[in-house]
Amino acid sequence: MAGLGQNQSMRRYQFQVEVRPQYLPEQSDPEAEMFVFAYTITITNTGTVPAQLISRTWNINDAEGLHEKVKGLGVVGHQPLLKPGEEFEYTSGTRLRTPTGTMHGTFFCVAEDGEKFDVDIPMFVLDALSDDPSRRNLH
Repeated sequence: MAGLGQNQSMRRYQFQVEVRPQYLPEQSDPEAEMFVFAYTITITNTGTVPAQLISRTWNINDAEGLHEKVKGLGVVGHQPLLKPGEEFEYTSGTRLRTPTGTMHGTFFCVAEDGEKFDVDIPMFVLDALSDDPSRRNLH
């Protein structure tokens, strides 16, 4: 019985996160070991209770093992309050010293009823070397 209550609770407070990363060759300088990436995040409240995104924590890793942790309030200057079914989309960016790396993190949220919860941001790859024909070559 306790397990059922926990599952119901988890569904009440739930955000879905979708990430679309993009390499920005026009802002990058590979010879200076600077690779710039944008990422678009779509956050959807898939739970049953309105909740507000309060803060974020990012873990950024380059291909040489350099790890950077970034914490801050909100996202791009906002702390969106999302009702069930609502979504918020934003684009931000990061720089790496290597042409590839990864990012993952968490959003800290507070539901309208005061319940606090974390939302995992799944790991995604930052890749300036992709064979994707829509991207320019580095040479």
